[in-house]
Amino acid sequence: MSEHAIQFQLRPRHAAQDRTASVVARGRPPRVAEVLALAIGFDDLLRRHLAKDQTDLARLGCISKERISQIMRLLWLAPDIQQEILTLPLTACGRHPVGEVALRQIASRMLWAEQREAWAKLSLQQAE
Repeated sequence: MSEHAIQFQLRPRHAAQDRTASVVARGRPPRVAEVLALAIGFDDLLRRHLAKDQTDLARLGCISKERISQIMRLLWLAPDIQQEILTLPLTACGRHPVGEVALRQIASRMLWAEQREAWAKLSLQQAE
């Protein structure tokens, strides 16, 4: 029986604390922007035939097919809404007021004009 050696390279503790402090100071992208970016990345994998289908994406990502469907549904949003979501301001702490469930409800509308109306209404509610 042969022995295998595993080597770990640990970073100094202060480096991890500095990185965390800088992320908090700058903020982080809203979760909905991250999920939309993930959907765009998944779509790219499918278009370049690096993944066969959504089932393949689910297997590769170790998530359910249902969750892949939810994520991919965000691609149904009008392009200008997608752009707005991807350029939402960073959130310093807590959650961004626009949630993924609300976006999927907007994406389920077939007409982009209806999506834009619903997005504008949601944006106004969040601004109040």
